[in-house]
Amino acid sequence: MEVETNPDQSDSIEVQPQNGCKHYKRNCKLVAPCCNKVYPCRFCHDEDNENHAINRKLVKEVVCIKCDTQQKTATHCAKCEVSFGNYVCLICNLFDLEDRKQFHCEDCGMCRVGGRDNYYHCKTCDICLPIKLKNSHKCIEKVAHDNCAVCLEDLHSSRIPSHIPPCGHLIHTSCYDQLHSNGHYACPLCGASMMDMTPLWQQMDEEIASTPMPEEYRNVSLSVLCKDCHKESKVLYHIIGLKCEHCGSYNTVESRIQTVQKQQVAPKMNLPVT
Repeated sequence: MEVETNPDQSDSIEVQPQNGCKHYKRNCKLVAPCCNKVYPCRFCHDEDNENHAINRKLVKEVVCIKCDTQQKTATHCAKCEVSFGNYVCLICNLFDLEDRKQFHCEDCGMCRVGGRDNYYHCKTCDICLPIKLKNSHKCIEKVAHDNCAVCLEDLHSSRIPSHIPPCGHLIHTSCYDQLHSNGHYACPLCGASMMDMTPLWQQMDEEIASTPMPEEYRNVSLSVLCKDCHKESKVLYHIIGLKCEHCGSYNTVESRIQTVQKQQVAPKMNLPVT
């Protein structure tokens, strides 16, 4: 089953710039523990500093936007009592005035968006997934801790939503869209089809039926391995494609020639003598 999910942090959506920050609407700024500088958020810090990234969980102080008071992290300002955010997580030091249905997942160790009731944490994949995938998706051990096979960036803490193809390998949705727009349908990790290819397979059936092979190739059979069902088949060779006899997929790879029932001998040629 092909499903797109958004198991990323609650900072996945850019907002209209407020107090110089395009990532959040909040009533405080962070005091970076690494350089002791004040930034609207950790992403503003990381975009400004190329040499190091901030660890949001090590942040101990914030600066109130309303009264400019520097203080220990809290849900409200100690001086003017303004709320730093409608959603506040003091574990992740996440402050957000916008309602994105944020929730903190203890197993992920970070905040997610989309509503706690709509997600569950898969212990095997080690990531939050939509409830509709429970007991139905293909689990891969710690798959969320791999990098995206296209852009090679981290998946577990990525701000970019992830796409889950039938094979179970996670890939950034934007990377998946890029592959699809360029005509690539197979998972870059295992080679399995990432979408329903039935219309294309039917089209190839029709093309093969209307395109007979030359006589010398009609009895050549090959052994192929299907990348979709992972089964071997013995099929007749055709230049358009080699169809899996089990699932009907043409997403196959040739392994070896099994039989050649009719051997052709190259005709003798009379070449000119020089």
